[in-house]
Amino acid sequence: MMVKSPRVFILIACACAIFWPGAFIFGLPGVLRQHWQQAFDAGGGAVGGTIFFILSGATCFMYLCGRLQEKYSPGKLAAIGSVMCGSSAIWLSHAGNMFEVNIWAFSAGASSAFIYIPGLTVVQRWYPERRGLVSGFFSMAFGISAAVMSPVFSILLLNWGYEVLTLATGCTALLIGLAASVLIRFPENEPLSAESVTSMALNDRSVAEALKSRDFWCLWLTWVFAGAAGASMLVLATGFGLARGLSLAHAVALLTAFNLTNGFGRLISGYLSDRIGRSRTMAISFVGAGVAYLIMPHLADLWLWATLAAVIGFAFGTLFAISGPLTGDCFGMTHFGSIFGLVFTAYGFVSGPLGPWLTGHILDITRNNYTLVFSYLGVMFMAAAGLILLVRPWRECRL
Repeated sequence: MMVKSPRVFILIACACAIFWPGAFIFGLPGVLRQHWQQAFDAGGGAVGGTIFFILSGATCFMYLCGRLQEKYSPGKLAAIGSVMCGSSAIWLSHAGNMFEVNIWAFSAGASSAFIYIPGLTVVQRWYPERRGLVSGFFSMAFGISAAVMSPVFSILLLNWGYEVLTLATGCTALLIGLAASVLIRFPENEPLSAESVTSMALNDRSVAEALKSRDFWCLWLTWVFAGAAGASMLVLATGFGLARGLSLAHAVALLTAFNLTNGFGRLISGYLSDRIGRSRTMAISFVGAGVAYLIMPHLADLWLWATLAAVIGFAFGTLFAISGPLTGDCFGMTHFGSIFGLVFTAYGFVSGPLGPWLTGHILDITRNNYTLVFSYLGVMFMAAAGLILLVRPWRECRL
């Protein structure tokens, strides 16, 4: 019988460790978009490119971290990620051009890999009977962090300036991350239930076997389309609001709405995936986000825009919350980190160029034609909904 208290503390520690990478990745590009454009004379494409470097940094290290956690403790990897996260934000305080901003973006993305893969594996190992729920909770901390911190980032930027914002948050991220990493570990000598052992025996596949399966490539393409469409809102939310005549404070409300459901929605979708199925939960959320993108540019009300941004945020959060448990359902937990790291290459190497980078250039060329851009992103979510329904695990896990 598992002792309850230790694993609760470990779950919370994992959530605390991933909080600051999420705050920086999902919050800073939107809040600092206008500052970077004015300070560095950067266009929309250049600013959108920061998301590409964030995704590239995360992707370059996701597979590596999956392999490393089979040899080293997850706490050590989380500590490395925390140092990278905090020090990169401190570096950002001295950035003098977009090249140096992109160095921060790559480092911030890499830091998330060192925390996300070990953390996601740890919580599923401690809670084999509720993998969807605890993965949703862990992923919620990753996504909700920006909703919590974006208003704080805006206040610090307006009242204290760019340098104070980045220095203060960088030091805070470093301290909290290192403190949390001390508690992060895999369960030792904890007996799994007979059902869990049977599930692992039936489902575990090697990396080579995963790469030959339809499930892997459908999941990979889902990350391409849903990842591109969801990540684009990170840099488009405030820009869309400003283009429609909103003040910066009101435009940030769209980003906040997106990040609220991007965060809190992960717990809800994780819970639902344990009840109605992971592929079905993802497909429903993707269809909703596709519709939201298609109608958003045709409306003219702040609260309607915020509501639709929230629907898109929920779908984006669902992608993160459920893909991990779904990968475990399909391929097992033995090589989970390595396989999920390979799935994530779709997000890092393809979603960035197809989403934030391309939409930024389209807006530059078309003089902010958000109708065209949002229609393109809506279709991508619809394609993702069809693809994820083709993913069918060897054995549907209902632990």
